[in-house]
Amino acid sequence: MAKILIVDDEEHIRFLYSEELAEAGYEITTADSGYMLLEKIETEKPDLVVLDIKMVDYNGLDLLQDIRNKFYELPVILCTAYDTFKEDMKSIAADFYVIKSFDLTELKNKIKLALEANSAI
Repeated sequence: MAKILIVDDEEHIRFLYSEELAEAGYEITTADSGYMLLEKIETEKPDLVVLDIKMVDYNGLDLLQDIRNKFYELPVILCTAYDTFKEDMKSIAADFYVIKSFDLTELKNKIKLALEANSAI
């Protein structure tokens, strides 16, 4: 069973994603900010990270760079309410970019693709 780390400062989003993804058969762990995120990845050892971009105290694109520097192979899906970040050069380091929605079909599909691609490495 793949473990997914959800990083989002909005509690209702963490709850929604946790419920839906656990129902889909994933083990879920969450973080409400980027605080000590690299340490959390080190201890939790997730198979994939779903990362919000706009958080109160943290920029998800900067966190993405930190993750890439230390855990290069770890799949990261940027999940945000804004499609404008797609144009940001930093966002290309993500495996996928998903616009937040209450319908998690696209997110689930991207998670499946990212995990399959990573297991082929």
